[in-house]
Amino acid sequence: MNFDLTEEHKMIRETVREFAEREIKPVAQELDEKAEFSYPLTKRMGELGLFGMYLPEKYGGQGSDILSYIIAVEEIARIDGSQAATLAAHNSLGIGPLYYFGSEEQKKKYLPQLCTGEALWSFGLTEPGAGSDSRASKTTIELIDDEWVINGSKIFITNGASDINIGSTVQAVQTMPDGSKQFTTVIVDKNMAGFKRVAMHNKMMWRASDTAELFFDDCRVPKENLLGTIGQGSKIMLATLDAGRLSIAAMGLGCAQGAYELALNYAKERKQFGQAISKFQINAFKLADMAMKIELARNLLYKACWLKDENKPYGLEAAMSKLYCSEIAKEVADEAVQIHGGYGLMKDYAVERFYRDQRLLQIGEGTSEIQRLVISRYIGC
Repeated sequence: MNFDLTEEHKMIRETVREFAEREIKPVAQELDEKAEFSYPLTKRMGELGLFGMYLPEKYGGQGSDILSYIIAVEEIARIDGSQAATLAAHNSLGIGPLYYFGSEEQKKKYLPQLCTGEALWSFGLTEPGAGSDSRASKTTIELIDDEWVINGSKIFITNGASDINIGSTVQAVQTMPDGSKQFTTVIVDKNMAGFKRVAMHNKMMWRASDTAELFFDDCRVPKENLLGTIGQGSKIMLATLDAGRLSIAAMGLGCAQGAYELALNYAKERKQFGQAISKFQINAFKLADMAMKIELARNLLYKACWLKDENKPYGLEAAMSKLYCSEIAKEVADEAVQIHGGYGLMKDYAVERFYRDQRLLQIGEGTSEIQRLVISRYIGC
């Protein structure tokens, strides 16, 4: 076993960390306070080549491996969950299904512009009545006069409503001539008739990321916008979530790393009873546990990435990584606030934002409960 990162991986970490420290950190608090999506930062992430990192160069990507992409997400999340959410959702949920299941014509049409930071794509799966149970989808689709006609709605869709969103991959229920039902996935461009996107506000976390509701009212989509084949919709969506678990895990890992560093630095500076509070065993042990859990989370996630890069089965490890990194982010952020004491509850201190941002990680892209269900099936329960 070789745990060394390549020189390329080290360079990516250094480059993305420097960018996050220099350009995201100074504005993260203000963007969170205003709940403002940042077009300039999104464009800059595109200029750095962070969108479509794992795509071949012919589609506008960097030709990097999955671990390179995960390191980039981790480093952005170490500073700000909102910008990491924009990056992770666009790469895994936006670009992913188009690249892995799209026709060559669809790839050439959409992917190059989605790698620039000037256009985003979203993933239309979750509905008001279909969250963990994705097959409870009520959005319908039928083929009428060589057009797909969609009716229904989606909710909690990251990157779905901003001005630079250019479309969404949408799963819907199709009733077949024999009365049976199946799931079909189509590409819906933002300007198609009957398609409406509405931004969602007043979020507790990821306040500077774009979250949307999508509405379809006899939305007409060209027949050629079918993604994959008829009836393959659920397979496409679940396969996309498998890969997406790695990026959410990376967000958890980065969040934990950032919160830990904030707590460690504060503990070294804050003095009580005549010495730095890091010298008290109770705090020293908290920080030691944080460092240990982060190391374990990183090793598990990087192993899952290695498996995917080696074209080996990785579904079990992806679910484990998503679950563990999310749970560690919760534990570390909570202890980081505790070490800050009363100051940790004030918005002037970044740890307060980390505490809020981590909460979605146990819910988004499959709850912690669903991850345990997935894992239990893999181990034969």
